[in-house]
Amino acid sequence: MTAQATAATTHGLATGREHGPFITKLNTTWHRRGMWLFLAFVLAHWGEHIVQAIQIWVLHWKRPDALGIVGLWFPELVRGEYLHYFYAVGMLIGFIILLPGMVGRARTWWKVALAIQVWHHFEHLLLFGQALLHENLLGKPVPTSIVQLMFERVELHLFYNAIVFIPMLIAMYYHLVPPRNEVRATCSCAIENRLRAKQPEPALAD
Repeated sequence: MTAQATAATTHGLATGREHGPFITKLNTTWHRRGMWLFLAFVLAHWGEHIVQAIQIWVLHWKRPDALGIVGLWFPELVRGEYLHYFYAVGMLIGFIILLPGMVGRARTWWKVALAIQVWHHFEHLLLFGQALLHENLLGKPVPTSIVQLMFERVELHLFYNAIVFIPMLIAMYYHLVPPRNEVRATCSCAIENRLRAKQPEPALAD
């Protein structure tokens, strides 16, 4: 309990002075639930890109027709920029609001994923702005991001999602299985904390 209290004080979660009550709870008592919900959100986005890749390179669909799972029912939604920007900003928000609950190596890797997502979000913001203004970068026929000037969009965003997802998974591993020499997070996400919580209280001697 002492280590948990120390971690809470260090990251401003115990008193809520540096974070609002919702963020404080999200990074303590609700952290495990929030983290898994965020992972599900990221996997849904990642899955769409994987399906799109399968449609192109396995099923040999034409690129304009390879729109993932959602695109099978709502093609115009996927061809536009609204849904893509929703995913990008949703991932950015998730990384930010779950950061205070991370400590040690988990926090370092979470920040790496966050930093990459900041750029990924900027690229989508640029695409979204072009779609809203109906004015594409350098007169391109479709909204185009900066790095997209050098690489195809499908390959580029597969790469972006991979380099965000990998450090995120590493951060989650260190969060669930923290090294013994690190201060523990205030939440109950760590596997050893959950196993300890399930152990029955020792019987008092008569």
